[in-house]
Amino acid sequence: MEANKILSADVLDLVFEGRNKDYGAYDLRKTYNRRITRALIITASIAVIALGGSLLASAMKGKDDKKVKMNEMTIQDVKQEEKKEPPPPPPPPPPKQEPPKVEMKQFTPPVIKKDEEVEKPPPPQEELKEAKIDVVNQEGIKDEGIVAPTVIDEGKQIVEEKPVEDENKIFDKVEIEASFPGGDAKWRRYLEQNANGQVATDNGAPEGTYTTVVQFVVDKEGNISDVRALTNHGYGMEQEAMRVIKKGPKWTPAVQNGRQVKAFRKQPITFQVQSE
Repeated sequence: MEANKILSADVLDLVFEGRNKDYGAYDLRKTYNRRITRALIITASIAVIALGGSLLASAMKGKDDKKVKMNEMTIQDVKQEEKKEPPPPPPPPPPKQEPPKVEMKQFTPPVIKKDEEVEKPPPPQEELKEAKIDVVNQEGIKDEGIVAPTVIDEGKQIVEEKPVEDENKIFDKVEIEASFPGGDAKWRRYLEQNANGQVATDNGAPEGTYTTVVQFVVDKEGNISDVRALTNHGYGMEQEAMRVIKKGPKWTPAVQNGRQVKAFRKQPITFQVQSE
């Protein structure tokens, strides 16, 4: 290297004096700062783009997607309509009492006939003193001033035969409702513990309150049958309500006229879907 260029020469030029500078270590060291600067700029740009995209996606997702809380399931009691008791039947009429029979002696006006034509002689006077006089003879108690009561014939009454009730009849109204073992509080607790309150959310139900009504029959042995939904909200709510009622234990049967009968029951279950 010429003497006048040494003072202005780079250290790298001094090290590689007389060597090949077209490629290899000299070129890498010569362009090191430029490559580092470019890499930092590219890395910073990628980081800014990634961060901005993440923030934008989060903002848009917050507007479109709803975060659903744990659903609340409400069990409502259905008050069965009370059956009005029929009025008691009127008391039966007292038995008809016949008046005591008074002894009577037949006495007819005397007719003059021959002895052989007389069919029956009149009674002696002693018997007529203690008996009533009539056109016929009748045995009975002595006439001591007894006044025979007036007999009022009330006529004959037709008593209709009560129809025989069907043993398989399902009652809508009964005197004593079918009940869950332990009462209504146990029934509510059973439904809350066994029903899946998240089913509406899991099936994508919109925000809101949904009340399903399920009807079922409690037979004379306390078994549950004929379970069906009276509502149709969808999203699996009716199916879940019917499932939890079907799997329940036996009930205490309803009572009508002193005997156990089949009876309908209705149960509403409310599902709530809320968003933050």
